[in-house]
Amino acid sequence: MAVFLRHGVFKTGQLISSKNVVPRAYATKAEKKKGIDRKVGPKIDSTAQSLAAKGFLRPQKDYTPPRDVHQLLDAVFQTVLGHAKEDFKLSDISQRFKVFKACYDKTGHSIPNSLLYTIQTLKDVKTFYLTPVDTRTPLDKMRNMELPENLHVEFDYHRFHPDKDTRFGGQTAFNGSSTIVTGLKYKDKYPGHTQYRDPSV
Repeated sequence: MAVFLRHGVFKTGQLISSKNVVPRAYATKAEKKKGIDRKVGPKIDSTAQSLAAKGFLRPQKDYTPPRDVHQLLDAVFQTVLGHAKEDFKLSDISQRFKVFKACYDKTGHSIPNSLLYTIQTLKDVKTFYLTPVDTRTPLDKMRNMELPENLHVEFDYHRFHPDKDTRFGGQTAFNGSSTIVTGLKYKDKYPGHTQYRDPSV
């Protein structure tokens, strides 16, 4: 109960307290005889609200360090702190905020919350802004990659269709499987077909 009181949130946004917690959402037989009817209380769905707000994947933006990133960061450090000593520790919260804000204004690339604890010195700041961020999937990266001669990657789908794939007389290896394209985006690109079983087989 204490956990619910600390972390629970109603659908209406109302915080749970000892005053508005309904311990039981149904009436007992004795209460029904007395005419007491308990109404179903609001549900706790803080997890659903969190998923709806953040999603399963957190989006990231691509980042390529500028060529003059060293000079750019040194100029930021000189403006905010008055020096650019790489071993200087950012222990003061206001200093950290000013440095991070100035770096974001210059580069358009911010330090995510999950990595703030790794930024202790000005050298750590430079290391972060020297690291490129590539949000492409491994499959997309292979498009511009020099692959071995014995490896070939099909980037587009290949769907079987008996009218087009006539190498074996339109016979598929998956006799009972139909190719059903449900998406509006791919219906014209990948025509589907219904595979009927041969009653003689």
